Amino acid sequence: MTSLVRFSPSTDIRRMQREIDRLFEEILPLRLDGENEVVSWTPRVDLTETDDSYIIHVDAPGMKKGDFRVNWEDDTLTISGERKWEKESEDQNVVRMERTFGHFYRSFNLPKAVVSDKISATYKDGVLTVRVPKAEQTKPRRIEIR
Repeated sequence: MTSLVRFSPSTDIRRMQREIDRLFEEILPLRLDGENEVVSWTPRVDLTETDDSYIIHVDAPGMKKGDFRVNWEDDTLTISGERKWEKESEDQNVVRMERTFGHFYRSFNLPKAVVSDKISATYKDGVLTVRVPKAEQTKPRRIEIR
């Protein structure tokens, strides 16, 4: 029996790019951020957009809110920080370690004007949430027809 498979070059290219990124992260896990610090891991991020703002969720379990830096400069939002490894006791030997530790750096160029003095960040249950409100002129509005 023959079945048809839909060809989607953009999906295939994105999948291939993710695999290449994953491969390079495994081979060369260290790189430099904008401040020439070594970046050793990359937390997963969701970036969503509403009518009023951009919302960024950063998965960073095990960190404290003081471990993060959130900066806005030249229309770029930068989130960086460091997750430190603390050995619980000297008499323990690590058998397997899959969690990553060290410095991280994520940078986002947002496509529309924002109200930079109203950017807020909260950290709860291992997730850093940064809310970036849009400027009034960039919010969609409905035009009444007369």
